[in-house]
Amino acid sequence: MLIRPRRNRKSLAIRNLVEETKVTTDDLIFPLFLLEGQRQKIEVDSMPGIYRLSVDLMLKEIEECLTLGIKAFDIFPVVPEHYKDKTGTKSHDPKFFYLSALREIKERFPEAAIMTDVALDPYSSDGHDGIVEDGKILNDETLEILGKMALAQAETGIDIIGPSDMMDGRVGYIREVLDENGFEEVSIMSYSAKYASAFYGPFRDALDSAPKAGDKKTYQMNPANRREALIEGDLDVDEGADFLMIKPALAYLDVIKLFKDTYAQPIAAYNVSGEYSMLKAASQKGWLEYNKVMAETLLSIKRAGADIILTYHAKEFASL
Repeated sequence: MLIRPRRNRKSLAIRNLVEETKVTTDDLIFPLFLLEGQRQKIEVDSMPGIYRLSVDLMLKEIEECLTLGIKAFDIFPVVPEHYKDKTGTKSHDPKFFYLSALREIKERFPEAAIMTDVALDPYSSDGHDGIVEDGKILNDETLEILGKMALAQAETGIDIIGPSDMMDGRVGYIREVLDENGFEEVSIMSYSAKYASAFYGPFRDALDSAPKAGDKKTYQMNPANRREALIEGDLDVDEGADFLMIKPALAYLDVIKLFKDTYAQPIAAYNVSGEYSMLKAASQKGWLEYNKVMAETLLSIKRAGADIILTYHAKEFASL
């Protein structure tokens, strides 16, 4: 035989020479959950190894992650129920613990890339990403609040705004608000193709942000649809998004590939909570070798075309 593919697999050194895809800590964003108060550390029951942290402990966590090579973090607020209302007024209150913590984190670690989330659901008494009226999610009325939220977050010094709400027109609205207020350099990583997925359950446990009634199918995408994602991607590019995200990742590798082949913007993928928890549960049962399967999972997302991976595996991957 003239052609023997096994010749390029005969040793680790040779395999490394011809390896097509590599995942490094430079590719990863580590999501973190912020609690109000001090000295607070509570594990998320459905996400073994992932903790809700108060800002003092989150500063220590970020410092440790930076030494491991993780340089980017997406910080989500765990908002107590008594702060929530119909229009999420705490989301843009500069004295609110989340915004105060963001300032402290950026002052302590200016070299870290800090991303924040823009959506109403953590702050909403209805648990939806937009304003709810008579069971309907109001799109245009929600945009004004999202703009206030994005501006308040930008004022803390953070680097990347992540609109996860899936309201039509929100990227353009937020971009205009940021630019008009002198925050032209704040990036937008749009959740462009965010599907109405069943893989989000553990995340909603972490934030206690599940909808109080109904579901999110009128604004998040139908998992059956692929071409529709291009409509969302085209809109986000036209409205000024700097990065385009697909969420979830593993069940939507084809959409990641589609975006990579279509757009010049960097493509991000969110390896979501349910995907993380499945590996953890299987490894705890002894059914899978966690480190190997975790690394293979991240490799598959990168191979599909993701330039950036948001993943709860980030610290464990870096520790390897």
